[in-house]
Amino acid sequence: MTQVILGENEGIDSALRRFKRQVSRAEIFADMKKKRHFETPLEKERRKAVARRKKRFRSRG
Repeated sequence: MTQVILGENEGIDSALRRFKRQVSRAEIFADMKKKRHFETPLEKERRKAVARRKKRFRSRG
């Protein structure tokens, strides 16, 4: 869970920037995209291509 506590005299813009940075570091959006139900054909092909590369690399030894 990501949270940002505003400091004294801190503007909402800087707090929002910190929040966005924490969310991107925690990879929350990437995780949401992985778990969503619908995949576009392009995303599906990319995911399969990455899986093929990983499988090929593992089989080499």
